[in-house]
Amino acid sequence: MSQPSPGDELWCRRFHPAKDPAARLVCLPHAGGSASYFLPVAAALSPDVDVLAIQYPGRQDRRSEQPIDDLAILADRLHAVIRRQPELPLTFLGHSLGATLAFEVTRRLEADGHPPVRLFASGRRAPSTHRDEISHRTDEAIMAEVRRLSGTASTLLADDEMMRAAMPALRADYKAAETYRCAPDVTVTCPITVLTGDSDPKTTLDEAKAWSLHTTGSFDLRVFAGGHFFISDRSKEVMQVLKQHFGTEAPGATA
Repeated sequence: MSQPSPGDELWCRRFHPAKDPAARLVCLPHAGGSASYFLPVAAALSPDVDVLAIQYPGRQDRRSEQPIDDLAILADRLHAVIRRQPELPLTFLGHSLGATLAFEVTRRLEADGHPPVRLFASGRRAPSTHRDEISHRTDEAIMAEVRRLSGTASTLLADDEMMRAAMPALRADYKAAETYRCAPDVTVTCPITVLTGDSDPKTTLDEAKAWSLHTTGSFDLRVFAGGHFFISDRSKEVMQVLKQHFGTEAPGATA
């Protein structure tokens, strides 16, 4: 582990700090998302798990910073931050763009001998599958896409001024997703669990299953009722899956 950097707290948000955690969960948000999206996860897993929600540059209290529109650069920066954290068994939960980013950070961690325990890839097609994104479109088209997916708080969706303030981060995130490429034979050894919505317009079932090509470890697919943000709409069921993984599920509970 490297020595902590004074800037690490800009990236890492611990909404429910754990005094003596047995494991760590690093949560990576979707395009245009922020660390606060994972407040319910931190609350559900506290105090047994050190839940580290990542705040990308260019949003909320980091709005004055330039957003990063290259996923490889973002993965490099985040890898360095994570390596400076105290050693604990590490699991990733990435939603949408965050799932692809988690995969890339996992590759870097495995390369330096610190493999995660598991990667939960939520609401995202496999790294080797590609779709055109909307980074090149007008602000209005991007806002329409975000509203269609309902991925941001309803108060923000209804406020054009706030939406336009968030546009630089949204556009950068979509560009990072759009320009990312991964060959089908690129793998990690980390087990992968894919979480997907059965009516997600951004990920078909075949695209979700294709994550199995990217691990030499075990693969598991969990399908939930819902669209792109099933992770919020079905939060109780998703939390049960995470609690089972960490061994904190109450006796008799079922997913």
